[in-house]
Formats: sequence, C-alpha cells, structure tokens
Amino acid sequence: MPIDPSLEQGVFGPEATVAMGEAFEAACKELHGGGDPEVRKLMAKRIIAAASRGELDPVRLRAAALSGLSVIQISSAA
Repeated sequence: MPIDPSLEQGVFGPEATVAMGEAFEAACKELHGGGDPEVRKLMAKRIIAAASRGELDPVRLRAAALSGLSVIQISSAA
C-alpha cells in the first residue's frame, strides 16, 4: 500500500517519497500480516509528519511510524 503524500499539505520530492515508501513497507512487515487498516493509516500519517519536519532516513521514519505501538502476534491456534 503506497503512501500518497499529495493528500497532505505540501509536496514531497522523489527522494523523500522513496524513503517514505521504504519506511512504510518496513513498518508494515513488523506488524505480522500488515496490520489493521486504521493502524496502517496512523503509521502513514506519522511518516508524513516526520518527513514534513525534514526526516528522510527510512530507518528513522520507520521508527516514527511504530513509535508507541505494541507489536503483538496472536496465534490463531490459541
């Protein structure tokens, strides 16, 4: 699921959109199955906010997306 930064105020350049996309995909992979759509939306907003402040490092953007989230894998066998 790609991030569409044009939905927010301002426009991001190609370098920023690549970094944001990498961060979003990496964050989703940590959510074992991609995560709930609302959680994915929250992560995208956090990435956009961090990029708006000038952060372009994918690792830091990923950390911003996951900040405060508890990553819990629930077994379907439970």
